[in-house]
Amino acid sequence: MTERAIPHYDVIVIGAGSIGVPAAMSLAGMGLRTLVLDSAASVGQGSNKHAIGGIRATHSDPAKIRLCLRSIEVFSTWKQRYGEDIEWYKGGYVFVAYREREETTLKNLLTVQKSYGLNIDWLDSFQLLERIPDLNPNDLIGGTYSPDDGSASPLLAIHAFYRQALQNGAEFRFNEPVTELVIRSGKVAGVRTRSGVYGADVVINAAGAWAGQIGRLGGMELPVRPDSHESAITEAVAHFLDPMVVDIRPDTGSSNFYFYQHITGQLMFCITPSPNIWGYDTRETSSFLPMVARRMVEVMPRLKNIRVRRTWRGLYPMTPDGFPIVGWSREVDGFLQAAGMCGQGFMLGPGLGELLARVVTGNAVDSDQQILAMFSPYRNFSGQEQLK
Repeated sequence: MTERAIPHYDVIVIGAGSIGVPAAMSLAGMGLRTLVLDSAASVGQGSNKHAIGGIRATHSDPAKIRLCLRSIEVFSTWKQRYGEDIEWYKGGYVFVAYREREETTLKNLLTVQKSYGLNIDWLDSFQLLERIPDLNPNDLIGGTYSPDDGSASPLLAIHAFYRQALQNGAEFRFNEPVTELVIRSGKVAGVRTRSGVYGADVVINAAGAWAGQIGRLGGMELPVRPDSHESAITEAVAHFLDPMVVDIRPDTGSSNFYFYQHITGQLMFCITPSPNIWGYDTRETSSFLPMVARRMVEVMPRLKNIRVRRTWRGLYPMTPDGFPIVGWSREVDGFLQAAGMCGQGFMLGPGLGELLARVVTGNAVDSDQQILAMFSPYRNFSGQEQLK
């Protein structure tokens, strides 16, 4: 292939998932010639299709609160704006407290959460049982309730974002894993795949669980490791539960678990394994369902007779502190990282996609700079996200 035959783009996005697709939608929407490359056969074939659909701005840090508040605006108004139903439902989130330790943690976070515009309050046990009558009342102290959080279908949403990205002019090429970052004089010049070379002024690493491998193409050692998480879905039943219920108590084999009823009637649930299950193994296990079922029935006894239809296992691209890695590479000019979403890529995607577009075009505002400082690839990773 001659130099003149190489197609050139303003931006190449590596990864057509929860971050890459909404980023492409925003980048192309700002007039940038955008190409998305993915090794899979279609959009959302990595962590996105394993997500259970929860969308919350209820986090412990201002960066994720801001990004997810914007994401919720996008999810909640999508049908009104574009006419497509992505099964958005504003059911809210509840973090329950059955011990003083969790009560203290949740109450201490309220000041920060409210200061950044999160609609959230503490409900005592009586108020919480009015909201969710089926909670186990024994030892229930209360919990935080954020009514503006919700859920949507990851499958419907990513395809809706994909169609809009195409409408905006973005191009997608599937079954094309990136094998090389083309670098000239310390600056990104494009990427190489098995099909050839694509030129670009900017390359964004949004490769999810494989972001570490892409980072190394540019001389970066990103501390992103895939962690296997298992999920499940039940039969559809009549609606009885609005909020996502999250229990952050650690227990044998798990550090927390969460469940909600989707708008279509099924309950979806997931557990965070402890210790982590590092690696790329996505085979279902025999230990997951007994472990999570016991915990769920303990918190909500009426669930004991509901039938589980399917389990699956996906990858959480984890960082040491539980926060994403977003920012420019110091090793290679024009190499932008959007990695390590720690299982929250679906909810972060629309807000982060817009931020990436502002960064690439040089239109980042002060609040964006604050987010980038918190998510810097070169930060000290000794902190810890409290509401993973």
